[in-house]
Amino acid sequence: MTTYGIPLLVLATTGSATLTGLAFALEWLPRLGAFTVAGTIVDRHGATRVLRTACALRALVVLAAAILLAVLDTGVAVVVTVMTLAPLTGLLTEFSYVAAETAGGEASRTAGSRAHRVQSVLLGIDQTAMLAGPLISGLLLEHGGPAVMLSTLAGFSLLAAALAPREWSVPTDAATNNSGLRAGWRTLRSLPALAWLVGGLVVSNTAVGLLQAAIPVIVVTELGRSSADAGLIWSAAAFASLLAITAARWAIDRWGLWPVGAAAAAIAAGATLAVAHADTYVGYLLLIAVLMAGEGGLTVVLRTLRSHLIPTEVFGSTLAVTILLLLLPFPAAGLLVAAAPPAELGHAVTVAALLQALGLTAAFIRLRNLPATPA
Repeated sequence: MTTYGIPLLVLATTGSATLTGLAFALEWLPRLGAFTVAGTIVDRHGATRVLRTACALRALVVLAAAILLAVLDTGVAVVVTVMTLAPLTGLLTEFSYVAAETAGGEASRTAGSRAHRVQSVLLGIDQTAMLAGPLISGLLLEHGGPAVMLSTLAGFSLLAAALAPREWSVPTDAATNNSGLRAGWRTLRSLPALAWLVGGLVVSNTAVGLLQAAIPVIVVTELGRSSADAGLIWSAAAFASLLAITAARWAIDRWGLWPVGAAAAAIAAGATLAVAHADTYVGYLLLIAVLMAGEGGLTVVLRTLRSHLIPTEVFGSTLAVTILLLLLPFPAAGLLVAAAPPAELGHAVTVAALLQALGLTAAFIRLRNLPATPA
């Protein structure tokens, strides 16, 4: 709801495609800054404490925004409120995300050779929420208004803080003494298989981020559809990704990690190239669903590899570095959408799709020549 609902909120309250793209960038830029400290804090203080604190603060922020939007008239005050909401929620969301991913890494290491099954289940939980979140955001915004949508988001945040288990991860002396982005960067550089996969996914995320930022503008402004229709696209994409994640678990059992990753990369790149030439709502809906199915398979491969290769004592720090690199394209995509005329977004998507295909191809060709990953 945070990732897709806030840009929809900006578009609904301001009616500006430029501000929507800018809000998308503002939502992601603080997330990048959060990774300079989030991994270190999780390594030192534990996942549960960080998750609870971040979720509670996010609930307070969105409740304050809901109250302000309920009493303010249209104008500069409303614009300032929704544009301030984007960076604050983005920052707090990344702290909770790193905490949850660290807990998932611990569960995968405990599972040993079944780590990809654990990651598939965890991704299934994520994608189920992604299935509901965008659609709920669009429907609440359209039928209940900003205050109702933000109040619902606050309620989910408070539930996350209240229901977190008492002990998810316990910091160790080694984690306290050997954490930080520098330690994470050193660890990533020492793991060539992980580094090449992350590099390919950085290029792929450039295309995905551009689509995430552009779809509200294209659907609402160019196609004349509603906010709920824009949210439905990403809910359908999350459903397709959920199916792909389930299939990837069994496919990796049968064919192995790299063949499944290469097939998922081919599906994602082909779908993005097709999206660049779509001109109907149904076309965008179906093709983005196929794209995110491919991305779901790639994510299972990435998370499985991370859990196998990253040492426990620097997991949070190395995780923060990998996510930081993977998220760099998203604020850039928001700025591009803010600067480009809506009619030119199709050309930008075409260029991003070509780069995605080249980047993923180069990454998996290189990965074929590296030593095999753990069984």
